[in-house]
Amino acid sequence: MIEVYSWPTPNGHKVHIMLEECDLPYKVIPVDIGSGAQFDTEFLSISPNNKIPAIVDPVGPDGRPMALFESGAILLYLASKAGKLLPESTRNKYEVLQWLMFQMGGVGPMLGQAHHFRIYAPEKIPYAIERYTNEAKRLYGVINKRLASSRYLGGHDYSIADIATFPWLRSWKNQGIELADYPHLKGWFDEIAARPAVQRGLAVLAEQRKPLVSEQAREVLFGAKQYKQR
Repeated sequence: MIEVYSWPTPNGHKVHIMLEECDLPYKVIPVDIGSGAQFDTEFLSISPNNKIPAIVDPVGPDGRPMALFESGAILLYLASKAGKLLPESTRNKYEVLQWLMFQMGGVGPMLGQAHHFRIYAPEKIPYAIERYTNEAKRLYGVINKRLASSRYLGGHDYSIADIATFPWLRSWKNQGIELADYPHLKGWFDEIAARPAVQRGLAVLAEQRKPLVSEQAREVLFGAKQYKQR
């Protein structure tokens, strides 16, 4: 049974959904990022970047335990383990991988900044809000254009590229987005949201999610504690 160290965030949801889609047995170990659990020594031994999610597979490729951090790497690992959601042919595989990297390098970081400056920053900085809201709109436009000519991000078939991207778009209101402005993206979004495995993945730890508005949570996530060398 795969151990999943996680919390109900977009990056956590990627792995929860993937495990459900692949029908892989797993157990969840909550890592409350608002209380600072991500800095515990045990967790840092698995995820040295003190970010969720991370996994430990007790039966890795060589039969020994395998620990992994970084959600994109975990998706690739689980796809290989299950033999699902990543094409075998070289051409089709790289069609998927480029959109996975687009999410990892663009969608996640930029929408995360939009969330921060629009919702969490103690000081509302117009320049930052405008910059990251506009970047969010640009990224939604890129995805919408892709989905105008392709059923899924990576091509004809649902893949880890869709699983990686979907959770980040669920907070479209907080990103200053009107989903109706992106009709191809909206159709894709609604289709994925209706998948039973996606719904099960989003339900993982959902009851523990809470607004990150306390001073303790702000200090842990955005203050000096976040940047302390460990």
